[in-house]
Amino acid sequence: MGINVGKNYGAWKKVGGSFDDLRVRNGLVTQKKDKYSFSFSDAELVQINIPGIYIVYGDILFKQQQMYFSPTNDVPDMIKLRFTLSGSGTIFNRVNKQQYIFNSNQQNIIYMPELDGTGQYDTGHSYRFFEVHFAKEKFLQLAEHSTKALQVLADHADTGRYMQLGEQNLPISWAMQHCIRDILDCDYPEGLKQMFIESKCIELLVLQAEAFERAINQKEPAALYSDYDRECIYHARDYLIENIHQPPSVAELAKVCGINEFKLKQGFKGLFDNSIFGYLSDYRLNHAKELLLQGLSIKSVAFMLGYSSVQHFSNAFRKKFAVTPGKLKG
Repeated sequence: MGINVGKNYGAWKKVGGSFDDLRVRNGLVTQKKDKYSFSFSDAELVQINIPGIYIVYGDILFKQQQMYFSPTNDVPDMIKLRFTLSGSGTIFNRVNKQQYIFNSNQQNIIYMPELDGTGQYDTGHSYRFFEVHFAKEKFLQLAEHSTKALQVLADHADTGRYMQLGEQNLPISWAMQHCIRDILDCDYPEGLKQMFIESKCIELLVLQAEAFERAINQKEPAALYSDYDRECIYHARDYLIENIHQPPSVAELAKVCGINEFKLKQGFKGLFDNSIFGYLSDYRLNHAKELLLQGLSIKSVAFMLGYSSVQHFSNAFRKKFAVTPGKLKG
């Protein structure tokens, strides 16, 4: 499913290919991987298509801040589950005069039938995103007896009106990250692969709908913070992960990120539904699990992630996953 991208309006490069190239044949999964190198960006795209669902994972390094987009007119009407995994960007769509902000580790659900506008991106970091596009009819069926928020979005989509599920994006939960990784790593044979990927895409939709419903019902505390405070808290999260081997104290983290300790602790809890060091612990252990499954030794993983000893790492791992690192490696 392609889009025209350019460093100037009118100087277009088509990215993603024609949607016809990804048509499902005999009801099976179609998958392709493309690399692009332009004067304005380098990109890698993985595209997966099953009946009624189109998936794209992108890893892009922008060489200039401002980009231009225009439609290719070969894209069917779809609803997008959007996950920004790293980097940041802002898109202004001239069609509906709306701005869409994408920050690292944020997610939303968007109905945008046409994109014709500009984007602003951070050239200092890789911009990675994951999207699940549901065909409109499939999404309408799934949303019919779901949450109120999804039903409102479905009503907008049904009448061709642009909408995103939340005015503000929400964090990507661990469960969502695991779903994304499961989809990208799926190695089931063809028939089972379709069933597995479809189930994981629906699971992602359920997780997003539940997160937004909870935020609405609880009047998400993070919504009370200013844009500056939220940016500071996201910076704190990123800094914490970058310094996973020697994490700073709360006081040090607050100073680095330009926010007081109380706002940092309360805001972190509101945005990520976890304490600062609870989040760090979860991140380290989930990352450790991935490294072990990739074949790294227990000792290497414990050392890489800053644990004081292999025993300390093993105890923490068993407490979280109810299995020892050794049994996981099997």
